[in-house]
Amino acid sequence: MKADVLSFSSKKTGAIDLDDAIFGLEPRKDILHRCVVYQLAKRQQGTHHAQERNEVRGTSKKSGPQKGSGGARHGNRKANIFRGGGKAHGPRPRSHAFSLPKKVRRLALMHALSAKCADGSLIIIDEAKLKEAKTKAVIDAFAKLNLSNALIVDTEIDENLGLAARNISGVDLIPVMGANVYDILRKEKLVLTKAAVEGLEARLK
Repeated sequence: MKADVLSFSSKKTGAIDLDDAIFGLEPRKDILHRCVVYQLAKRQQGTHHAQERNEVRGTSKKSGPQKGSGGARHGNRKANIFRGGGKAHGPRPRSHAFSLPKKVRRLALMHALSAKCADGSLIIIDEAKLKEAKTKAVIDAFAKLNLSNALIVDTEIDENLGLAARNISGVDLIPVMGANVYDILRKEKLVLTKAAVEGLEARLK
């Protein structure tokens, strides 16, 4: 399929052919969902920890006589039913990550790109570079392209653009090798340079 190529000043500078096998698929929500859950589970720290009965500091002395009190027969005050006692089967440090086949992850990235292309949220620009690191220049360029919440992907992030855009909320910049389903879907617009399109097509073929 054909797509217009714009400049940072929102002027049309040409056209580009997009591979239908990557940008023209019918988006499948089930595949996208699997990949997003996979990514979010993988990034969880898993450092949650609660003290169990054997870890709580306290005496193990029997709290009362075995008989005659009219109450339950308790061994010590570190049991989970007492205030300050250990938690029964509490959370332990662990990894939440699970495996997902590489073919599924590759297919999910293709469906994410196709989803952005299908709903008109994909913008192709000739290059993402600035002559100097000025935030005002980036804000003006984004205003012309109607970008307030966007992900910009290039083969390599331009140093001046990275410095100028790093304190603009709602805009992220990542290289082609870092392109992933979650970051693409969570932003309203996806901005690809011509070099990024070529890099993604070479990565996904």
